[in-house]
Amino acid sequence: MTRTYFEKLSQDYTQLLESGYDYNVIIEVGESSNNLFKAHSAILYQRSKYFQQKLTNATKKNNITEIRLPHLSTKAFSMIIKYIYSGIISLENFEVSEIFDLLIIVNEFMLVELVEYLQPTLRWNYSSWLYSNFSRVYHISFLNGNFLSLQNFCDDSLNKYPDKIINCDDFINLDEDALTTILMNDDIQTEEIEIWDKVIQWGKAKTPNLPSNLEEWTDENFKSLKSSLRNCLPHIKYFRFFKEDIPKIDPYRNILETYIWNDLVIKHLDPEMPIISPFSSIITMQHVAEISSWIDRRSTTYEISEIPYEFDLLLRGSRDGFSGETFHRLCDYIPGTVVIIKIHGTNEIVGGYNPLIWKVGDSNDEDAETTDSFIFSLKNENLSESILSRVNDPSMAIWYGEIDQGPWFSGYDFGINSKNSCCCNNNYNVPYAYEKLITSEDGCFSADEFEVFQICKLDKFDDETTCTVYMEH
Repeated sequence: MTRTYFEKLSQDYTQLLESGYDYNVIIEVGESSNNLFKAHSAILYQRSKYFQQKLTNATKKNNITEIRLPHLSTKAFSMIIKYIYSGIISLENFEVSEIFDLLIIVNEFMLVELVEYLQPTLRWNYSSWLYSNFSRVYHISFLNGNFLSLQNFCDDSLNKYPDKIINCDDFINLDEDALTTILMNDDIQTEEIEIWDKVIQWGKAKTPNLPSNLEEWTDENFKSLKSSLRNCLPHIKYFRFFKEDIPKIDPYRNILETYIWNDLVIKHLDPEMPIISPFSSIITMQHVAEISSWIDRRSTTYEISEIPYEFDLLLRGSRDGFSGETFHRLCDYIPGTVVIIKIHGTNEIVGGYNPLIWKVGDSNDEDAETTDSFIFSLKNENLSESILSRVNDPSMAIWYGEIDQGPWFSGYDFGINSKNSCCCNNNYNVPYAYEKLITSEDGCFSADEFEVFQICKLDKFDDETTCTVYMEH
């Protein structure tokens, strides 16, 4: 028969710590040299890998090892050293903020069992504090792989409770990747103008040397703020702004792309009209009207207020990735799509419309027939200079390649290759299955941005949007 007396053992070791009998280690804690703890190297070495390293590298003075820990509070270290000796931890006199700090410290001391204990304690008993201080919690949690429970809390919170995070006390300190995750969440209930205000505050905090008075800002100040927000502004849902929000945005109009501000003004003048172009970081509402007119084979371009389609974003390269695998995962078997690409270095915009679906070729090399597809080049300054090139060999209009290939309009005229670059005029600078060239250059070019939209019919009478297969004429 075996009996254990762990409680008595714990009491004896606690008395040894308190008496300091036969100590051979002095630990100086905090900035003051008055906070000294007497300890025993054998116990420290056995109970903490942190102290194993400290004792191995420490120097002795009169056979006493001296260790300095100026970054720790006396309260926190008192609890830790007592735990090392007794195996007992009590959080009774600790504030929540102190418990979180304690988690960081016990992780430093490599006390794995306490790391595993304190995380769920914080998560399930003090979640309101974690939400209020989310920026710090998020930042600290992802600095170390040992904080998996808190990492899961942060991920769940960003996905399920973005409104709590947007209103946390330390929002301006939030990591950028966490902020963009919130902005991309379609379930957030906070008014978009409130989100805009928060994003502006966050951007200002990340931009040094900005005058406190907005009237004193220079063009360079606005450029600096725009640079700080370059990964956030594309994810603002501009279509959710109301007419009365425009004056609140106006002071910062210089950080917006011109087409976005123009669309907001149009929304201000005609509140019933949906803002379309902010769904794109490449094309404007004027481009949407132009492409919609080409789809319907109109001889004149739709007025913006008459656009009969909604462009539903399926893929954005800067957000989702440029690979062929990503394209097929997000866009395959969806009929009626427009591909838009912004070419690096020239700001040239090229694209194509496919009324059929996209898919991986059955034999990794397959053509699809349609008379309604077309490719194009868009102009920002003068829309009349845009190039429309309709298919003239319907049997080769769409090409389905391997999984690593992006969309292709014929195998030669225009597409995205397996190296994730835009290719045009691969038939020796001669049109292949389409009427004309859409660029003056041939070969492959890097893409600054890549977007794919599904074209959905907009019924303005019952305010519904439907996405359907576009049958050939």
